[in-house]
Amino acid sequence: MPKKAKKTTSKTTSKTAAKAAAKRAANAATKRPAAALDGAAAERIASALEAIASRLAAASPASDPARSFGAADAFVWHPDGRLAPVPRVSRVEIGLLKGVDRMRDILMENTERFTNGLPANNALLWGARGMGKSSLVKAVHASINVDRKPADRLKLIEIHREDIESLPGLMELLRGSSFRFIVFCDDLSFDGNDASYKSLKAVLEGGIEGRPDNVILYATSNRRHLLAREMIENERSTAINPGEAVEEKVSLSDRFGLWLGFHRCSQDEYLAMVKGYCDHYGIKIAEDELEREALEWSTTRGSRSGRVAWQYTQELAGRLGVRLSGA
Repeated sequence: MPKKAKKTTSKTTSKTAAKAAAKRAANAATKRPAAALDGAAAERIASALEAIASRLAAASPASDPARSFGAADAFVWHPDGRLAPVPRVSRVEIGLLKGVDRMRDILMENTERFTNGLPANNALLWGARGMGKSSLVKAVHASINVDRKPADRLKLIEIHREDIESLPGLMELLRGSSFRFIVFCDDLSFDGNDASYKSLKAVLEGGIEGRPDNVILYATSNRRHLLAREMIENERSTAINPGEAVEEKVSLSDRFGLWLGFHRCSQDEYLAMVKGYCDHYGIKIAEDELEREALEWSTTRGSRSGRVAWQYTQELAGRLGVRLSGA
């Protein structure tokens, strides 16, 4: 019996020693890499972990944007798939837009047809700066929704020029919705070797899926063909086949069925804009003094436009202590 006990004690001691040795080895193995890490290696690991975390966050299931369409009438599209609701759109009432009566009536009629489920055209609003192109789009959208029930309201989604390549993803998101949408791009133009216009061409016309029936595209630009004249001339001078080189880019504007040109306003139209703002906001000033100041203001700015008229109105209101509600 003593001999067996001795053997058992010896075996137990050996196992304990082996475990302790293994533990020391594991601790040493764990400590050695940590001790060997220098600052550069630690920084690389931290950067890699941040990249992994961001990708996991992007891949994680987010709330379905399509379910939030009823939360607002206007949204801003982000290329990561988010639709940010805009509770209050910065806009001018349609009655205050002067000198654009013909364009206003055409765009309003086109938008009403689309909202009612009838055929309508994509629209390109082009021309002089500050003449109310983007203001007209927002004003028409607001006017359409005045007496509509929540389920029938037209939605306005703004996509930024630099996010045009993500337009097919937005179309896919909107395609299955029961709402109808204006996808709006302000100040649209293309420079240099920018190839993102091809995404827009495919959506406007020519792609397999094409534009969804519940979506219409409105864009504003200072350029009728969305390209600067010198760029078009450069394409002609450097291409093997000048006609074909230019045709691909110029044809983009042709895919907008509706072209609305905005030109510089006359002096009478400019003064009508200023007087319209003053009447709307209750700004009291003698008419001859108003005309003199407004013309002097436009002269210092070097142009007459709706934007210049609004800037003068803000200056006048501030000077007279009048608040511009909704400005």
